[in-house]
Amino acid sequence: MNKKLFVEYGIAITRLYLALVFIFSGIDKINDLAGFAQSIENYRILPIYLVNIFAIVIPWIEVVAGGLLLIGLYIRENSLIIGTLTGIFTIAVLIAMLKGLDIDCGCMGTHDGQKVGLIKIIENISLIIVAYLSMIFPKQALTFIR
Repeated sequence: MNKKLFVEYGIAITRLYLALVFIFSGIDKINDLAGFAQSIENYRILPIYLVNIFAIVIPWIEVVAGGLLLIGLYIRENSLIIGTLTGIFTIAVLIAMLKGLDIDCGCMGTHDGQKVGLIKIIENISLIIVAYLSMIFPKQALTFIR
């Protein structure tokens, strides 16, 4: 396999991974909206009247953007959405760390039990890199739509 094709399929595989991560985490959050709302509240960043709105809207954005990314529609746009969400999540984790909060991040839903911390920030940065690569190299390899 030539180098260009190898890189194209490598980026496509990471794009599919990113899509699946957001689809499954969004579905998990949708299945436990109250738990996800509590995860958001635990950060103590948003005013209480916005917590439920965010808890309802964010998972659906994750599922739709992940689904469209999975099938290959609007790769750049959905990679930007996912990268932006991940950037916001990373800032929230950083703020929680600076506040000294010992909370579950709520990143992959409410049942994962991942704590806010440096490992979560590193994981999120890697997801942002994948989203960025998918944005600047939106190849149609391994898509369901041509």
